[in-house]
Amino acid sequence: MSSVEAALEQLQRGADEIIREDELRERLASGRRLRIKAGFDPTAPDLHLGHTVLINKLRQFQTLGHQVVFLIGDFTGLIGDPTGRSATRKPLTPDDVAINAQTYREQIFRILDPEQTEVVFNSDWMGQMTATDMIQLASHHTVARMLERDDFHKRYQDNRPIAIHEFLYPLVQGYDSVALRADVELGGTDQKFNLLVGRELQREYGQAPQVLMTTPVLEGLDGVQKMSKSLGNYVGIREPAGEMFGKLMSISDDLMWRYFELLSFRPLSEIAALRQQVDEGLNPRDAKFQLAGELVARFHDAAAAEQAQAEFIQRFQQGAMPADMPFHERTADGTGLALVPLLKALELVPSTSEALRMLKQGAVRVDGERVEDKDLELPANAEYVLQVGKRRFARLRIEKSS
Repeated sequence: MSSVEAALEQLQRGADEIIREDELRERLASGRRLRIKAGFDPTAPDLHLGHTVLINKLRQFQTLGHQVVFLIGDFTGLIGDPTGRSATRKPLTPDDVAINAQTYREQIFRILDPEQTEVVFNSDWMGQMTATDMIQLASHHTVARMLERDDFHKRYQDNRPIAIHEFLYPLVQGYDSVALRADVELGGTDQKFNLLVGRELQREYGQAPQVLMTTPVLEGLDGVQKMSKSLGNYVGIREPAGEMFGKLMSISDDLMWRYFELLSFRPLSEIAALRQQVDEGLNPRDAKFQLAGELVARFHDAAAAEQAQAEFIQRFQQGAMPADMPFHERTADGTGLALVPLLKALELVPSTSEALRMLKQGAVRVDGERVEDKDLELPANAEYVLQVGKRRFARLRIEKSS
């Protein structure tokens, strides 16, 4: 495999879409140092693991010798990104933006190489624009194209207001690529429209259009909505090691593999092998220990990760579990046993409806971790501690029938 193809394969991991891949291959083959742009509006003071999906991709470009341009959108933050919004969002104040921007600047070097990172603020050029300049910029795009955006289109169809300043957001983000002469721009899948505007504006201004690379949007701890501080389902990269570890241990087993895919630096072959071990009986909790340990070590250090795991285990072992909890053994004809019937069979709940109600209330735990999935199946060849409410416990061993 050529060095270009090897680099492309590395960059493709975790990327949702590349527009256009042939152009990226040509630019990698040119041998010149590419300018890789990514923009972040300082809407909250802390970066979280959802942000790092994209920042990790920037780091990959750096390891390949390219220049990363980390754009802090202090100007666009004053407009407010309308992406995914069903209503006009209130813009941040200049003071909010300034405070948050400073913390972003301090945090990114936990991941990026300072020597290969250029930190810029789009107010440096947008703040110098006159009204005439802004009108000229607006002349390069049409209202019809703006209304192709899904969120704008839905609001227009539903007769909900769209403020004129919201149309400016994609234009300003796009012009940032012109000002920075970006070769590649990265963004979440929800930013695809804005990234395409940048590509079009570069053509309008006589530049080679940037390659676009989108990365998946990471689900938060709830496994449903995008990771967001405002939703409270996030893991901040500056959180204490123990808190970070505990939050990661709380995610569902299915979500764990999503986090391995998008956040872990392990080779995909290693992750696949670990998943196979879980399928064959390894307790998913042990795999989750490895995920949490890797991420805590990345943002703290290995010693902090080891201590966080030890404290987590100690809390679990010193909980309110009775020493004489009943022990049960069950045999599974298939890969495992469904949780809901088990709760009833082990007399932890009087009925199936009560099991479902307790799950919905978040009152059911497996190995100390809250579960809410009514379809959860516990894999065979493993031992579990089941808890319902504060006082009902059972230890269970599931063996696979031969």
